[in-house]
Amino acid sequence: MKPLLPRRPLAAAVSASLLLLAGCTVGPDYERPASPLPEQFRAADASTERHPVAVQKDWWTLFADPALDELVATALRHNSDLQLAAARLEESEALADQARAARFPQVDLGASETRSRSSTTNTASSSTVPAVQDKKRATLGTSFELDFWGKLRRASEAARAGAAASEYARDAMALSVAAGVTQAYLNLRSLDAQLEASRNTLDSRSKALGIAYARHGSGLVSELDLNQAAMSQAAAAVQTQDLQQQRALAEHQLQLLTGRMDLPPTPGNPDSLPLPPLPPAGLPSSLLESRPDLRQAEAQLVAANARIGVARAALFPTISLTGLFGGESAQLSQLFSGASKIWSAGFGLTLPIFDAGRLRAAEHQATAQQQQALINYQKAVQTAFKEVNDALVNLRQTGAKAADLDRQSRAAQRSLKLAESRYQAGYSPFLDVLDAQRNTNEVSLSLIRNHQARLAASVDLFRALGGGWQAPTEP
Repeated sequence: MKPLLPRRPLAAAVSASLLLLAGCTVGPDYERPASPLPEQFRAADASTERHPVAVQKDWWTLFADPALDELVATALRHNSDLQLAAARLEESEALADQARAARFPQVDLGASETRSRSSTTNTASSSTVPAVQDKKRATLGTSFELDFWGKLRRASEAARAGAAASEYARDAMALSVAAGVTQAYLNLRSLDAQLEASRNTLDSRSKALGIAYARHGSGLVSELDLNQAAMSQAAAAVQTQDLQQQRALAEHQLQLLTGRMDLPPTPGNPDSLPLPPLPPAGLPSSLLESRPDLRQAEAQLVAANARIGVARAALFPTISLTGLFGGESAQLSQLFSGASKIWSAGFGLTLPIFDAGRLRAAEHQATAQQQQALINYQKAVQTAFKEVNDALVNLRQTGAKAADLDRQSRAAQRSLKLAESRYQAGYSPFLDVLDAQRNTNEVSLSLIRNHQARLAASVDLFRALGGGWQAPTEP
């Protein structure tokens, strides 16, 4: 028996060809570019052990400050920049849904009713056709483009990558807001400590001024000592006023970041600033992969890469299908009868023949944009690596300075007590007391500011890494 052959060999061949072409997707597939970065940050403490270090998203909790935890939580709920980033994410996700839906047929329901009258004086009109006619129509219609070359798939891929970029942009904004709130809060705590030290200085100089008045009244010192003591006391008062102004402005900044302009003051204990969390030894550079801005840059690169396929597919024929099925009748009761059925099917093909190089130029433009996105991604990786190293250096150097400043502060306090004792005993001029007061004040403020700089460096490190770190648990 002869094998059965299709009744329409040409139609079968065309169908097979269409099925074969349906799996074709033009344009380059995305491959993550190689990043020639060292395995470990140069400024990190060396370690021969290589343990996996997990990223901790709520890194601010490492400061162990409940007030800070509450402020960051408030900011993540109410910050306007973060709310704007969330709205942009919703827009990007809607665009991605639109691009995905374009790959499927669109079916429309149509219904109409018309009543018309024809001229009866026209010689071409038939006497059997009534002058007034009713026409009722109900149809289902569809039209869609066959994605032979993957243009719609590439467009959907680009839209999904754009939505992912918006999501990472929101995460980057959340990281920035949390870091900004933490920096502002730690700065506020530092100003509280500086204010406490400045008030102590003002009290000490006020007592010295009282002693100078008493000694001047007894004729033991000249008016020069009295004026010098008054000048020193006034300088301490001005310094206190400046710090109070800075603290008020810092509090306003914290209110803006949290999105709560009615946020009450959050004074902390000025005698105990939080301790900065220290990173584990052997911090791996792979932690950078958790940075949301790097993920955003890579998602933008994926989108740009997919748009090359969209531009390249425009050089090939566009094939579309249309169809319609329904009923048309003068009477509503006969609208869905067999005799009232109507249908149509269509096939369309559009092939660009001459466009003066417009489509080729669009492909070259998409390729150039992909190269820009690639360069931006590589630069973002290098910048992130540099920011981590900078933060590690600042954290280490401010930690090393803390011990020296502490010794300097204790020495300055002893010198001040000695200078005051010698002045009251009449062995030293008041100028020695002024120098000792000035040194003690400067060193005490420097010690507090260095501690605040150390805390700021730890926040910069969290921001640069895209989060905190979780030390490996012991087995």
